[in-house]
Amino acid sequence: MFCRYLMAAVVAAPIALSVAALAVAGPAVAQDLLIRGGTIHTGVEGQGPVETVIVRDGRIAYVGPQAGAPDASGLKIVDLKGATLFPGFTDGHAHLDGVGWRELTLNLEGSASIAEAMSRLTAWAAAHPEGVIVGRGWIETHWPEGRFLSAADLDAAAPGRVVILTRADGHALAASTPALQAARIDAATATPEGGRIDRLADGRPNGFFVDAAMNLLDPVLPQADPAALRAAYAAGFEAEARYGWTGIHFMSASWKDIPLLEDMAEKGEATIRLYNNITPDGARALIEGGPRSVADGRVITRAIKFYADGALGSRGAALFDPYSDDPHNRGLMLTSEAEVLPLYEAALRKGIQVTTHAIGDRGNAEVLDWYLVAMTAVQPEERGVRDPRWRIEHAQIVRPRDEMLFAGMGIIPSMQPSHAIGDFHFAPARLGDARLDGAYAWRDFVELGLPVVGGSDAPVERGDPLIEFYAAVARRDLNGFQGPDWRPMQAVSRETALKMFTVWPAYASFREDELGTIEVGKRADFTAFDIDLMTVPEAQIPKGRAVLTVVDGVVAYEAPVN
Repeated sequence: MFCRYLMAAVVAAPIALSVAALAVAGPAVAQDLLIRGGTIHTGVEGQGPVETVIVRDGRIAYVGPQAGAPDASGLKIVDLKGATLFPGFTDGHAHLDGVGWRELTLNLEGSASIAEAMSRLTAWAAAHPEGVIVGRGWIETHWPEGRFLSAADLDAAAPGRVVILTRADGHALAASTPALQAARIDAATATPEGGRIDRLADGRPNGFFVDAAMNLLDPVLPQADPAALRAAYAAGFEAEARYGWTGIHFMSASWKDIPLLEDMAEKGEATIRLYNNITPDGARALIEGGPRSVADGRVITRAIKFYADGALGSRGAALFDPYSDDPHNRGLMLTSEAEVLPLYEAALRKGIQVTTHAIGDRGNAEVLDWYLVAMTAVQPEERGVRDPRWRIEHAQIVRPRDEMLFAGMGIIPSMQPSHAIGDFHFAPARLGDARLDGAYAWRDFVELGLPVVGGSDAPVERGDPLIEFYAAVARRDLNGFQGPDWRPMQAVSRETALKMFTVWPAYASFREDELGTIEVGKRADFTAFDIDLMTVPEAQIPKGRAVLTVVDGVVAYEAPVN
């Protein structure tokens, strides 16, 4: 949803240099490698660290002690120089287009106040005097002003400019008065179902729009040209590899962009793996055509991503009871059983995976009910895949009794640990204490025997695997703070956290036979960090960095030597 507001950005001339560079790129050839010189965690249950890994033709050919390794003649030596190697880390929930546009457009991430965010906007407007200004990344929960952005803020910072700034969670935006005028939005504009328009006392919109109401600004958005779009995806691939991700489960991938991504893969421009979960507008086409895979599985498209409700921060997550800090609001449902059930059932029959965004307790309960109806209507013998591995994305606020339904139906909770350590600064106010018992309940799901897929939701969050790993095991914010109501018992062990970003994303994308552990015969996907996540003090985890990313035996990123 939110990436649409970035992909419409006007991209400046320097990006043309990146596009020209891409034009001469070709598929990289896997090298035969001998990796040694650091601790190597295989991710195999019960197996300790090993000394050496050998790669031949993009596959793992040897794992074990250096003394027992076969002849290394002709192999390229990769000296870890004390770094720690892991199975390739996979971001189980990210938005590649949004990550790319974040690299290229106005980024308000980390703004400490409205004043700072608007100072950045003023500077951007001065540097880019023409066109619509599109940006993202602001979040008000830590701001001293304690409120959302409004048109008045944007008007003062960039007078006369059309400005659209999307909140970090992608479920709300602020638009300037010229933007409202261009979109013909005024006091008479009706609030669309599944959305919210904040208004002034006289009924005029104040410039803040939530969920479905964001679509009212669509007519104002410029469209990215093909070269700019390709450049944004290239920037996204580069950023993700730099963080150490060997693959991402691309959520809400635009159906119209799938041919472009496939072309990039065929030409060697997709440096990491993509497992595409497309937007519902392409659902019928994917169901009819079946799963797609190109470039030896580098880009796979076999899942559809739906939205059930909004986000907690903007009070759009659907709750059974009103928000504790907004007693007249129970959030927003963005779809209905009648809309999604025919697609759910058709997908089940054709072996297309279904993933559905659900954050609030009512949103999660509704989706579980819809899944049950679909799975009852389409029995295992009628399905394209007997074990469909359907997922709920986020699964943030779940009634404890509904956790059992996940296990009963084999629904995979796909969760982003950094959401918890950010949201817990405001979630108690939104939810009250009782509802926190089912909030960000990673350990509950693990103890029910479910694979919890770990992700970052980048660019909603930074997208750093070390931050995600730290959040999962520490359940503290990046300053080490943990409130008394943060439910610390939901933190997981380091061994479990490793599975969340390796083994379980592989399973959730039907690739556990090829990915997720360092074993002979599997694909040579590795991530190396300058710290050992399994042994360093918790507080040191987010201070590390990726130093090596390898996909199919090809180095996708190598940190520069200091």
